[in-house]
Amino acid sequence: MKDSFFRSMTWLHTWVGLLVCWLLYLIFFSGTLSFFRDEISLWNQPAIHNVQTQAQRIEAQQQQIITGFDYLATQGANSQSWRITLPESRIPYLVYGYAKPKELGQRRSKFENTQLDPNTMQKLEPFIETKGGNFFYRLHFDLHYIDVITARWLVCFASLFMLIAIISGVVIHKRIFKDMFSFRRNKGSRTWLDAHNLSSVLALPFHLMITYTGMITLIFMLFPYPAQTTYDNGMRDFFNDVTPRNTITDKAKGGSAMVPIQRILDQVYTKWPNADITRVQVSNPNMASSTITVLVSTGKTLRDQAPRLIFSGATGDLVAKTNDDLTASKVLYESLNSLHTGRLADPLLRWLYFLGGVAGCVMIGSGCIMWAKRIRDRMKADAKPSLGLKLVEGLNLATLMGLPLATCAFFLANRILNPEITARADKEVLAFFLTWLAVAVIALLKRGKGQWQIMAVINGIACLSVPVVNALTTNGNIVSYLLHKQWALFTFDAVFLLFSILFFIQTEKLRTHKQPTKRSNHIVNKKRKDQNI
Repeated sequence: MKDSFFRSMTWLHTWVGLLVCWLLYLIFFSGTLSFFRDEISLWNQPAIHNVQTQAQRIEAQQQQIITGFDYLATQGANSQSWRITLPESRIPYLVYGYAKPKELGQRRSKFENTQLDPNTMQKLEPFIETKGGNFFYRLHFDLHYIDVITARWLVCFASLFMLIAIISGVVIHKRIFKDMFSFRRNKGSRTWLDAHNLSSVLALPFHLMITYTGMITLIFMLFPYPAQTTYDNGMRDFFNDVTPRNTITDKAKGGSAMVPIQRILDQVYTKWPNADITRVQVSNPNMASSTITVLVSTGKTLRDQAPRLIFSGATGDLVAKTNDDLTASKVLYESLNSLHTGRLADPLLRWLYFLGGVAGCVMIGSGCIMWAKRIRDRMKADAKPSLGLKLVEGLNLATLMGLPLATCAFFLANRILNPEITARADKEVLAFFLTWLAVAVIALLKRGKGQWQIMAVINGIACLSVPVVNALTTNGNIVSYLLHKQWALFTFDAVFLLFSILFFIQTEKLRTHKQPTKRSNHIVNKKRKDQNI
């Protein structure tokens, strides 16, 4: 009975992992990069590379908001919406923006943004069109080209499969603590199993947390039924109930002068004396129905939704606000969301998140490679590989080597594409997917050791070229970043140099690697059966 149970758990662990491992690798890969999406966006915009974070950032916010209202009252007098985005610790520049009139067939108004250096209040050079780090953030749960709802259902199912794989993996591990310190080199399938176990066990709390909380972020899509049965209009009424919303000034008609913004700020600072304001939004300025929404940073609290106050732009009265005391269920939901996104994380914790994500990629990648190697090891010398084995090996090469190369293509396109080209941001994304597609086509045609070696060389060159091309196309480089203590930019280039070295080491390993003998494979397989791993 015991052997049958462990055999069943092993079968479950293998197949729930294998069926979605390539989608999971994409989710983990892009999600791991998303922990530094602000730094990626910074690197993608050379215009802000020399903007320094204000020493007295919070103290300067009030004057920046007042100046912004004066600017928008002149430049966006006839606009339907204004927006002031204040500098943050990881986003050093100031933005004044107003909505332009909608064009025919346009769903949302485009904003005319003016970016300023908050230290000098001078306009910055025009920004290039790029999605920056937001591309990877959206990719890890929207999958880009797929319908958003369909993509999120796929991500949820993949996350559920991973949760099952993690739990069944814990069940079948008889030597979970010993596996934390076991790694045998050059042992064929045994080495891949050790890599899989090591990356799984060392970051097990992170894997469980990030997978479970990822599903919680989409819980209202997965389980909308309580809201649908409680509210007349289902989810719409539910979100209106839990989100601060203006219900007073909507019915007001006609024009009306805006109250001085100082009156609004006085109320904000009375409630929150040390408020770190992140954004001020104005709807229908110079109308009786106008509202001014002030959003405040959550700081290091386990809270996902930014606290906000909503005022009438015509009278200055407070018309809505977030609840100061959250219910137990909302505290739980907001805490789990905050844990998943890592928005509360300081630099050290964010790096731990990143390393946990890398461990997840190693765990998934080593698992799918190990499955293919085991099948190969069991084949007779003259046997032909099955279609399933060919497909798995091709997807392994396409995903594990294609995604890093596609990422390099994305950043190289950011530096090489003409700033004036139409739909430039979409072309950066297109470079990513075309590169990945090219690797996938090669992998499905041929996927042997030679192809892995070639792709390792190409990835090494591509990773090396990112900081080199950056140095040739901008006024900065890794040395200047170090000298001027521009740590985000320095780290970005340094990480690509590090991965370039790792890919070249992989190339050498592949060149000198010798296949284990049939006898050693037989011994490994026998030990694995004896251990019920």
